[in-house]
Amino acid sequence: MNDLVRVILLGIIEGITEFLPISSTGHLLIAEKLGLGARSDLFNVGIQAGAILAVTLIYWKRLWQLLTQWRDAANRDYLAKLTVAFLITAVLGLIAVKFGFKLPETVTPIAWALVIGGLWMLGAEALAARQPDRREVTWRVAILVGFAQMVAGIFPGTSRSAATIFAGMLAGTSNRAAATEFAFLVGIPTMYAATGYELLKVFKEGGAAHEDWNALAIGFIVSAVVAFIAVKWLLGYIRTHRFTPFAIYRIALGAALLIWLPTGG
Repeated sequence: MNDLVRVILLGIIEGITEFLPISSTGHLLIAEKLGLGARSDLFNVGIQAGAILAVTLIYWKRLWQLLTQWRDAANRDYLAKLTVAFLITAVLGLIAVKFGFKLPETVTPIAWALVIGGLWMLGAEALAARQPDRREVTWRVAILVGFAQMVAGIFPGTSRSAATIFAGMLAGTSNRAAATEFAFLVGIPTMYAATGYELLKVFKEGGAAHEDWNALAIGFIVSAVVAFIAVKWLLGYIRTHRFTPFAIYRIALGAALLIWLPTGG
């Protein structure tokens, strides 16, 4: 397969899966195992930033409101909670890096994370449905979302969007749209920071000359375009639908991987 085609396919996979609650990191690792080839950490984080750019464009009015109308008490409170959630993730992420955390090289842990996460989503959706409709983002929600982002980063297959959305819904923001908005907005500084960190590391270690910048640029653009379409669709979908189909897909995919690649690939 032509390398350009591989890069485009990886960008498409990232764009579709980054914000759907099915795990982008897990799908990228699976795709690499199934023939699309291993890529650098900067490439993987960089195409994730492409998906984040799409969300930035979709939520630009909300972001502009928060940044320019911060004197409003409600906006200031919301911005503070976004900041705290981001800082929790950032600090825990740096600790994980310091202790030498590495992503798994086999599919098995991803498959189990997909299955367990899918079952958890079904249970969480049922519990959230029993709560009154609440749009408010409390401090408990902000703190738990920050921790949920880190859990998703440590266990590929968990899905950052699934972990953060359902952490928010179970912690008190039972309204799907409100929980999703907060989860997505927290992801913006988180992924930009991760991309910046990887970029600095590449330059510091002298790896810039060995990085395929053309592939990274193409993957970034493809991911951004596809993610824009996927997120627009998802935001419309969740107004009237539950996340149940995504949970079933996760369970089916995880089970298939455990059967097909019992040794992890």
